[in-house]
Amino acid sequence: MSEEEQQRGRRAASVHRVDGLLGDLQAPDEQPVAPRRRADAERNRAQILAAAERLFAEQDPRTVTMDRIAKAAGVGRATLYRSFSDPSSVAVALLDEHERRLQGQLIYGPPPLGPGAPAGERLAAFYLAMLDLLERHLPLALGAETGPARFRTGAYGFWRVHVRTLLVDHGVQDPDPLIDIALSPLSPELYQFQRHELGLSVERIGKSLADFARQLLHSGSGR
Repeated sequence: MSEEEQQRGRRAASVHRVDGLLGDLQAPDEQPVAPRRRADAERNRAQILAAAERLFAEQDPRTVTMDRIAKAAGVGRATLYRSFSDPSSVAVALLDEHERRLQGQLIYGPPPLGPGAPAGERLAAFYLAMLDLLERHLPLALGAETGPARFRTGAYGFWRVHVRTLLVDHGVQDPDPLIDIALSPLSPELYQFQRHELGLSVERIGKSLADFARQLLHSGSGR
């Protein structure tokens, strides 16, 4: 065989291999695999979150286990653990959307919750908005943000930045030790105790917190 014939053979083999890669590996019946997997994952996630929200509402959120969530959602434990590491992470995912809405209002919303009002009025509005969130989603908050876990959530980090900004705007010289003190009345465990063991109304708690915020950051300069 001449060298030219050998080259033609190599080119033909090369084209055949490329055609095989483009045709066989990307055959039409294999293309939908990734979209199907994404759709399955999204459906499973939706089932998991819906089932978990029911469980958190029906029983003490701290007693909810991954096994109960998997059974209620109708998925295997392996499927559940591919998306979430523990019940708290499921609760965080459920609570995240509600908290992100409030975060947007703090940044872009109208005063007093958003920018443009005195620091004390903004803190009071923040307290009232957080009480509303706790009242509507207390089981999720108890499942996601109790004990030391509360301080590790992204939402708590955001609330810290917001409160620190208010303290600095007010002129507090050393704001950092005061941030967590200002956030402590919003602990889900404290709110549960006040609402469901002491029987205090949301309005009564809210009025006291608003007064506390205004006293902590009155309209005058903190300098």
